Amino acid sequence: MANVDSSVDESVKEAVTEALALDDDEVTMESTLMNDLGAESIDLLDILFRIEKSTGVKIEASDLGDYIQGGIPDDEFSDDSEVITAKGAEHLAKIMPQLDPSDVEGSVKADEVIGLFTVQNLVDLVKSRANRAA
Repeated sequence: MANVDSSVDESVKEAVTEALALDDDEVTMESTLMNDLGAESIDLLDILFRIEKSTGVKIEASDLGDYIQGGIPDDEFSDDSEVITAKGAEHLAKIMPQLDPSDVEGSVKADEVIGLFTVQNLVDLVKSRANRAA
């Protein structure tokens, strides 16, 4: 399994590097796709396509939002002002362990969460999808 894991790590990092036309040393597992690396929504589509080509794991753009929200209804994930609730922050800490729930709850808007999504978070998503398909 370690070879598969490192293969996914490399495939995702390579997809990000190539789609964003960056040097290899500019992309780390901790880099956020949008805030650090400057990816835009069209770039995410390119990254996901490249990941599918190299790993066989298909992830659509809508899957990212579903993964981030984790099946939690909108009105429970964020409040009327679109700010992340305690329940939303708790879920985000599970899938994005770099986040401290106390830093997210009440201060981050739901549409800002994608900006905090790292290369490692994408690797984890690809691995979870690959394991689910196996």
